[in-house]
Amino acid sequence: MKNLSLLAVLAASTFAFPAFAQDRDTSNDFNGPYISIVGGGTLQGNDRGETLVFDTNRDGTYGDTVTTVAAADAFSPGFCNGAATSAANLGCRNDKDGPEYFARLGYDKRMGNFVVGLVLEGGRSHARDSVSAFSTTPAFYTMSREADYQAGARLRAGYTPGGGALFYVTGGGAYAKLDNRFTTNNAANSFADNGRTNAWGYAAGGGAEVMVTNNIAVGLEYLYTDLKDKDYVVNVGPGTAPATNPFLLNGGGTDIQRSDPHFRTHSVRGTLSFRF
Repeated sequence: MKNLSLLAVLAASTFAFPAFAQDRDTSNDFNGPYISIVGGGTLQGNDRGETLVFDTNRDGTYGDTVTTVAAADAFSPGFCNGAATSAANLGCRNDKDGPEYFARLGYDKRMGNFVVGLVLEGGRSHARDSVSAFSTTPAFYTMSREADYQAGARLRAGYTPGGGALFYVTGGGAYAKLDNRFTTNNAANSFADNGRTNAWGYAAGGGAEVMVTNNIAVGLEYLYTDLKDKDYVVNVGPGTAPATNPFLLNGGGTDIQRSDPHFRTHSVRGTLSFRF
């Protein structure tokens, strides 16, 4: 609900200015360089069916079953799409939506009523994505990730009906330095991970801008981002666990990853731009 309210406020602020734009010379609108500040909310979809996957002999191939000495599945309690709230699979906290803020450099070339341009931006989103597994011990194992910072380079193309307002689509490459975290209540095994990782992908969306003065524009934008990270791994070792520990039975240790390397988000953001 709070995100719907944010969208409504941004939409109202974006399209409340056309009357001002009509009193200007619009022939040079959306042509040349500009800088922007961008802010809004990052929303996440439901990562339905996501799990943790295991490599019990550390041969680089995931999908092994962690078994007990009785050959039973040690993770038969299952998985959940979120952060564990207990050692039993009784429910998880939902993934966290959050605010985002970016700075942007851009350049547009106007050709009649058509506009093409390049956008470079960097900033941060506070959304967090988690997944948890539960063992028969009982114990929980949770992986979480969020972006320390993000950057993108996109093209955009749009239409301006005589200036004043621009309606556009945009798409291009995206990058993030991900802060990965692992938590568990298993105090017997040892756990080591590689922490921050690099994620690459793409972003695409669209939006609208309205010129308020000859140099200032406000806008509303939607952006879908898909980042892929296959590098984050948790290495499980013996610690103080006996040799009969399920993580140790097939080679003395187990590696853990997420089943889905994609970090997908939806952004609804407002823009404030100064054009030179």
